[in-house]
Amino acid sequence: MKGTFPIDKFRELRTPFYYYDTKVLRDTLACIRTEASRYENYSVHYAVKANANPKVLTIIRESGLGADCVSGGEIRAAIKAGFPADKIVFAGVGKADWEINLGLDYDIFCFNVESVPELEIINELAAAKGKTANVAFRINPNVGAHTHANITTGLAENKFGISIEDMDHVIDVAQEMQNVKFIGLHFHIGSQILDMGDFVALCNRVNELLDKLEARRIRIGHVNVGGGLGIDYGHPDRQPVPDFKSYFETYDNCLKLRPYQTLHFELGRSVVGQCGSLISKVLYVKQGTNKQFAILDAGMTDLIRPALYQAFHKIENVTSDAPQQTYDVVGPICESSDVFGKAVDLNGVKRGDLIALRDEAGHIALIAVERYAAHGRALFEAALLAREGQIQLPRDCERIVEEHLVEVTDAVEKNLILMLFFDLQILLHHGRKLCHDRSPSSPSCRFAIQNRLLQAKRGPALHSRVLCFMV
Repeated sequence: MKGTFPIDKFRELRTPFYYYDTKVLRDTLACIRTEASRYENYSVHYAVKANANPKVLTIIRESGLGADCVSGGEIRAAIKAGFPADKIVFAGVGKADWEINLGLDYDIFCFNVESVPELEIINELAAAKGKTANVAFRINPNVGAHTHANITTGLAENKFGISIEDMDHVIDVAQEMQNVKFIGLHFHIGSQILDMGDFVALCNRVNELLDKLEARRIRIGHVNVGGGLGIDYGHPDRQPVPDFKSYFETYDNCLKLRPYQTLHFELGRSVVGQCGSLISKVLYVKQGTNKQFAILDAGMTDLIRPALYQAFHKIENVTSDAPQQTYDVVGPICESSDVFGKAVDLNGVKRGDLIALRDEAGHIALIAVERYAAHGRALFEAALLAREGQIQLPRDCERIVEEHLVEVTDAVEKNLILMLFFDLQILLHHGRKLCHDRSPSSPSCRFAIQNRLLQAKRGPALHSRVLCFMV
């Protein structure tokens, strides 16, 4: 079964692009609201790292969800989209000082703290501003998840969180500090989890820790169990909305939440994943020695998961009903890992066909310009647009820079932003030389320029503008 797409409209657009079915997104959000509202003390935050597109964020904010951010750039994106600061939580194992200060300036709800050194810095920076920061401690529960090793986060060997053995010590340290307030515990065991037994195991561990705190007469008002609920990559049209009913019921049945406690969730992939597709055009069909290749104009810079850890995405030829043949579906980038799928059965492929890589909205955009999490440490997150054979800055790029500079108080940081903006303009002006006289609009040239920008490694991120087609 293939998805239904507005093919006539697609043909008017330059590929590759990201397509978001906002009806699926709204249906998903409606289901989350319905199921979570069955429980008085459930609070759902959207994990912005899943997709920070401004239009997507606005739709999610309108549904009433809070925001879970893992960077300063995401905090800015959430605030700009209208998320209330008192519904924003800030997680991440490596928060920079300027990001912490940003959270303090906005008076966000809570910092999810992952180490004593981080706690000390938050206390120090909050003291300098005469503020008190709410903190929850991310505890590593040493609970495994039935998912890919690269996206499991709750084992003792992972970099995330504070060990169970150190929890009491960290609480004691926090209670001696004047500018942090310990309000809860935070957990997250991994992503793309479909086995509810993994969440049951987490509940059991959380119950043990809550009993331990109660024995010490420590009352916390908030428990945050993160997210992790997966989606059906194999059959996106059969179950476009994940099973939130079972997910929330699992916690209601298994977690011994106290009456005075609020249970927080941080859902990302399960909110946006199935509303999006990467739409790409077939450049060539190549017959190899033992197989045939469908070569697309999208590459691993547009969807990195298959190259990074062989993740599966359903691939469909949305413009062909010809008998199926078997192809390796690949991109144009000079890396053997630039493969979306091997031995994929597709309706007969020819040059110019449109290919949909499904369930893409949870992994948006412009990996090559460090889009991950709209990250503040990434260099200049301006989308590179290909128009009329030239790579250009977005029309409002200078305004974006100016708006960002207003918020920056540090003179050195201002200079870095301006220097990077200048570098970007020079690179685009001389794009043809950088691309060895290829057309600057070619995917390989864009990749070369984006890699060169990555090497600059200076200046904070500015809010990205990503071309997308929304229904």
